[in-house]
Amino acid sequence: MQLFEDIRRDARCEGLSIRALADRHGVHRRTVRAALESPIPPPRKRPVRIAAKLERFKTLIDDMLVTDLTAPRKQKHTTKRIWTRLIDEHGCAASYSSVRDYVARRRPEIVAESGKGTETAFVLQDHLPGAEAEVDFGDVWIDLAGVRTKCFLFTLRLSHSGKAVHRVFASQGQEAFIEGHVIAFATIGGVPTGKIRYDNLRSAVRRVLFGRNRSESDRWILFRSHYDHVPVSSFGL
Repeated sequence: MQLFEDIRRDARCEGLSIRALADRHGVHRRTVRAALESPIPPPRKRPVRIAAKLERFKTLIDDMLVTDLTAPRKQKHTTKRIWTRLIDEHGCAASYSSVRDYVARRRPEIVAESGKGTETAFVLQDHLPGAEAEVDFGDVWIDLAGVRTKCFLFTLRLSHSGKAVHRVFASQGQEAFIEGHVIAFATIGGVPTGKIRYDNLRSAVRRVLFGRNRSESDRWILFRSHYDHVPVSSFGL
């Protein structure tokens, strides 16, 4: 950048010719012309590196990778085995890193070209609006009056829309757990018509809802009954 600026300044202030500018700055006349055309040097072209020693062995590597498509798992080629075979059987002088890079690029391409590896199918989840929700009740740390304090974050998230309601509590007791539901239902304007999942809360739900005495279980039954248009089984584990 500085060189281009110097060339342009000398041409503007002293009116030097292209040849004189090239001699003064010790550069080729192409460089002088480029500087006079633009103050920004053209980007350098990065040379394309070709692993010359590996070039004529690429077909052999491809053949090994194609064979691996139908070979038993223990007989498939590792990169090191491919490299060793090239050296021992074909006198290849390519480095291990060259072989490794080529195999890493070609293996998935060969699998894709063969059509293998496409047997796996994915089915997108589909949730009806307002039908299902998920509940989580986990630890969260906050700064309370300058003191790092452990609290508990209740989250109810609707499966269809992703709308979520969060509430932080000082404990993970049954009162907080039930209150979290009440607040969430009031916020979203209703109760899921299908089910609420607690897949990641098995131990927590057992402790909060069933606990060590009958009264805790009774409270949960009363809460469930209050929202009786939600199936009882929806609150199961």
